[in-house]
Amino acid sequence: MTASTGNPENTTNRPKLAVGAYEQQLHDDSRWALSEGSRHFDEKSAVFAALQKIARRLDELRIPYAIVGGMALFHHGFRRFTEGVDILVKKSDLKLIHEKLEGLGYSSLHKHSKHLRDTENGVKIEFVTSGDYPGDGKEKPVAFPEPSTVAQRVESLSYVNLASLVELKLASGMTGAGRLKDLSDVVELIKLLNLPIDFAERLNPYVRDKYKELWKQSRRRYITLWRDKWLTAGATTIDEMIASSRHAVETLEAMKRDGVVLEPAGVDDDYAHLVTTDPEVAKKYDMVEESEFWGQDDEDAAK
Repeated sequence: MTASTGNPENTTNRPKLAVGAYEQQLHDDSRWALSEGSRHFDEKSAVFAALQKIARRLDELRIPYAIVGGMALFHHGFRRFTEGVDILVKKSDLKLIHEKLEGLGYSSLHKHSKHLRDTENGVKIEFVTSGDYPGDGKEKPVAFPEPSTVAQRVESLSYVNLASLVELKLASGMTGAGRLKDLSDVVELIKLLNLPIDFAERLNPYVRDKYKELWKQSRRRYITLWRDKWLTAGATTIDEMIASSRHAVETLEAMKRDGVVLEPAGVDDDYAHLVTTDPEVAKKYDMVEESEFWGQDDEDAAK
């Protein structure tokens, strides 16, 4: 997924927002919130406008940054709505950001806040700083990195790379009370991007086992049934039985090469349960997603 080439700040489809908090406006007007949600998936919401704006300002100040959080998920393929913009910066740059931006299109949330609010769009800009720790904030093997080491430039925006995003989400969800959503975000990325289990090798060892656990939980299983008696169905000669058997062996060997396995439970009522988690393999052999499979008649689904 790539960033929009348009400029959401200039869209005529978005209504003029008051200075008030964007999240409060969403809460106060449900009908407007629904229409704003629709604009978000067209990359024309106030959040996208705020994202373009803060990115441009940081570039003007020559401050390295990386977009994290919900907008990074959106970029990497998990398109969900979010009420704010999360930006990774160096701790040493945070003071400069406030000095240069407060009063010039941004206001501080309160006297000691490290976050800002875009006064044109009402959207909150939350800053996370390198060296701090995700989740519970306590020291751990995974910390927020220097933005320049993990940023990927896409047109006018710098996003955190996928491996770093997954790693930070896992560390946060593993340790932060109330941060289970970070783990569910990783599950959605695994499903949507079909991430392999060995993607774990790109992550800090601290989070690898959790990634593998979520990977195993998230994999869709596809099933087909195999019943021996179908090999002789309709056969009128031994030659036809041999040909049918040979075709069956060749098909099973091909399925084995493609990673299809026999369900560990074995054979039930003369039916062998053949399973894969690879959607392309499932399509090749007309296998059915497990969640849908058992609603069908076994005879119709059998091979």
